Amino acid sequence: MTPAARLQAAVEVLDEVIASVRDDGPPADAIVTRYFKHRRYAGSKDRRAVRELVFRAIRRSGERPASGRSAMLGLADDDPPLLDLFGEPRGPEAIQEPEGIAEPGYVPAWLQPELSPLVAETEWPALLERAPVDLRVNVARASRDEVIREFSGSEATPISPWGIRLSPDSRVDDHPAFEAGAVEVQDEGSQLVGLACEPSDGEQILDLCAGAGGKSLAMAAAAPRATVLATDTNRARLSRLPARAERACASIGTRLLNSPRELEELSDWNGFADLVLVDAPCSGSGTWRRNPEGRWRLTPDRLERVALLQQHLLEIGAEMVKPGGRMVYAVCSILSREGAGQIDRFLQDRSSWISEETPIAAGRLDGKGRLFTPGHDRTDGFFVARLRRP
Repeated sequence: MTPAARLQAAVEVLDEVIASVRDDGPPADAIVTRYFKHRRYAGSKDRRAVRELVFRAIRRSGERPASGRSAMLGLADDDPPLLDLFGEPRGPEAIQEPEGIAEPGYVPAWLQPELSPLVAETEWPALLERAPVDLRVNVARASRDEVIREFSGSEATPISPWGIRLSPDSRVDDHPAFEAGAVEVQDEGSQLVGLACEPSDGEQILDLCAGAGGKSLAMAAAAPRATVLATDTNRARLSRLPARAERACASIGTRLLNSPRELEELSDWNGFADLVLVDAPCSGSGTWRRNPEGRWRLTPDRLERVALLQQHLLEIGAEMVKPGGRMVYAVCSILSREGAGQIDRFLQDRSSWISEETPIAAGRLDGKGRLFTPGHDRTDGFFVARLRRP
């Protein structure tokens, strides 16, 4: 493909991404893969070049662009050599003045008042930087010092004692250490949530929103003789955990829940858990550097819905904690409504519960919890708070 043809391909992919955002369809990564599945003539260099153009344009536009062409014109406005490719054979049509150009930005205007006050404007560029590939060592099987030597060019994560950091383009799914269950792909921020839980052998641990089980696996590795039950209402995501647990040699139970009957379906755990982890569904604003089009998918209505769901899950989790037990609440978000605001509301309703400091000397205090951000901590954005039932 010529440079002009690559640019035209990027415009076409961006049109599909914008339509997918509007219709709540698949993510940009999947769209890029699908696009080239039907274009076998494109070589690996072509695919990489088009993908880079697509994600550069997505990262540049805080608001959803009107079209792929407007997004690419905006990128070309910052990168003038791209302007010369408009009107070239197999490239985008020649520029006709005036044309709509996507405005640059990091955070959609309507979301800016929702940000935690800790996330100053100087940190916004870091929210869209390319993220590294972080691995969590399965400490039940090996030490980090043993495993890190198997990954060329790797380094230890600066905060988590379980983590290894690789470059953004690293592939590990075919690495012997991954296949043997010695490591899992997990951002350092997610690892810190597991560390905040401080799981111990012999404890009864409930992971209320386990998804595919990344944090359940981390807790099972840190406390191999704990009883861990992973639950979720998403069958497809939860069904991925048994194979992951088998590869990691971890004993983790699973239970599919049906909303709004969670309390009934968890009646045997009512007041029974030493530890409940509520890693709640959220805006995903902490993962924009991995999923930059997530800014375009979020709407005021969707944010309100996830905030209400978070309240619901905190209430369920609180019922499961035994007297003297603890609950850890986490969201991959940098928005106050989902983080510090949720914990303030919970403690107003349950004033006897005790807020505890997390055992992590990193991040920044944000209300009754701790916030980790890409700009300050080089992790995904995470809010985590730890509460104890009296």
